[in-house]
Amino acid sequence: MPHIREAFAMKNFFAGVEARQHHAWPAGRRDLHWHVLPDEETARQLIEPYEDLLTVPGLYAVPPQWLHLTVLHAGPQQDTSDDELAAIVERVRADAAEIAPFDVVLERPGVGWVALERAGHPGAPARRLWKLTSQAHAAVLGDRVPVTPAAYQPHLSIAYAGTGAELADRAQLKVVLSDIEGGPVVLRAEKLSLVSQWHNGENLICWEHLLDVPLGG
Repeated sequence: MPHIREAFAMKNFFAGVEARQHHAWPAGRRDLHWHVLPDEETARQLIEPYEDLLTVPGLYAVPPQWLHLTVLHAGPQQDTSDDELAAIVERVRADAAEIAPFDVVLERPGVGWVALERAGHPGAPARRLWKLTSQAHAAVLGDRVPVTPAAYQPHLSIAYAGTGAELADRAQLKVVLSDIEGGPVVLRAEKLSLVSQWHNGENLICWEHLLDVPLGG
């Protein structure tokens, strides 16, 4: 493949989260995350039109079972005790009972620097989930365990740039994407899922499911 000018090359998502100055996330470390997860049919709709695009070198499709809309990255699991986690979940459960289920419309993928992302809207209901989970962790842990992001907009990644990310040409990906038919997909948010999540440092994020908290009680 011809050399891609650096200005158009994607950046390795996994190297980036391992090396970032604040809240680095090394390969293999289990971190607590809150997600809204798609059901099987919604997952199929999210990725099926783009399967050929997801074979580009340096780009790694998210397997259907690992698709996720992140609400909060709540730091290393080992830094939160079982009792503390139980107290956090109790707070999340109480606040989530006051929020009715809602829809997030996930638009066609956009070519970001580290991932193919489907931006979601409306943002306000999803931000309520981010706010209540971040406040629950802060109420129990203070600032002892970092949480990210600091500002929230809902989005779902269907592929990450990983090993060989420099081979993925953003400009060319946008051209290919423009020829693919596919529209918005509705993700129904009915519950928050707490998971113990890790990545392999190369091309994959996965997790152990811990529990669900229903919206609206």
